[in-house]
Amino acid sequence: MHDDNDTTPQPSPPEDDDNQPAERSSEHTSLIELALKDLTNRRDALEQEISELSQRKQQLEQELKTNFAGQSDAIARRVKGFQEYLGGALGDLVQSVENLELVVQPMVVQPSPLDQQANTNGAAPGSEAPAAPAAAVADTFRPDEDLIRAALERFLKQPDVYADPWNLRRSIDARDIALLEDWFFNQGGRGAQPSRGSRPRNILASAALVAIIGELYGDQFQCLVLAGGPERLGEWRRGLQDALGLGREDFGPSSGIVLFERPEALVERADRLEERGEVPLILIDAAERSVDIPVLQFPLWLAFAAGPGERLDDDDLL
Repeated sequence: MHDDNDTTPQPSPPEDDDNQPAERSSEHTSLIELALKDLTNRRDALEQEISELSQRKQQLEQELKTNFAGQSDAIARRVKGFQEYLGGALGDLVQSVENLELVVQPMVVQPSPLDQQANTNGAAPGSEAPAAPAAAVADTFRPDEDLIRAALERFLKQPDVYADPWNLRRSIDARDIALLEDWFFNQGGRGAQPSRGSRPRNILASAALVAIIGELYGDQFQCLVLAGGPERLGEWRRGLQDALGLGREDFGPSSGIVLFERPEALVERADRLEERGEVPLILIDAAERSVDIPVLQFPLWLAFAAGPGERLDDDDLL
């Protein structure tokens, strides 16, 4: 028989196992959220890095475009004369190769009027004297003095821009006249003259000389220009074209004007002209520091001598 007042504690029922899966699910959710957060942070970092690289790429492309544009301008200025010179030179080269003699010809050095005069004055006593004494070099152009002075006076007037080719289409000044008169009547067509201060002024004086020699010799002369560099030769070509109304066909081995970078090639060409009975007129740019000795043998040559402080070398101007 039990006592109703019995207070002995009874064992409590066991806890429900259904709460354990809920706790595990919560832990998994937390881990997934942490993993997603880490991946999100990495993605943001990669996107930031990609954005920075894209900006750097655009900056480099802009710098390349800017630098290339500046270099292009510098290159264009440097090859301005070379393009025109090369365009004509390639055609001239093809024609030269077709007429090239493969057998090496010995260089024939013909005596100049100065040499002939020296031989006459130094003849031994008792030897036969020549029938007529050799004329002084300074008198070479005396028979044509009136024609030369008339042409020089005409060149002082207003330029004749519609003159026929090989006639001067520009005007020259009194200093150009003095230079040419000294070259014709004192030097006899062989000697150096002070530069006129710039290559364009020298080319203009040379154009007047070419026009006069053309009147004297007609088609029996060829102008040979020595200017050691494509840029200088391009400037000579453009200047003579403008001053004499010439075209591209007037420059080349078979034409009236031939351009040379090396004196050896010029001397060889001048020798061949004399062998055919023609007259070479040699013009030497002021940037050439000296005149080669073989050039001195020819009857007509003009070298421009740069004055103190004068800068006619293209390399100094770059």
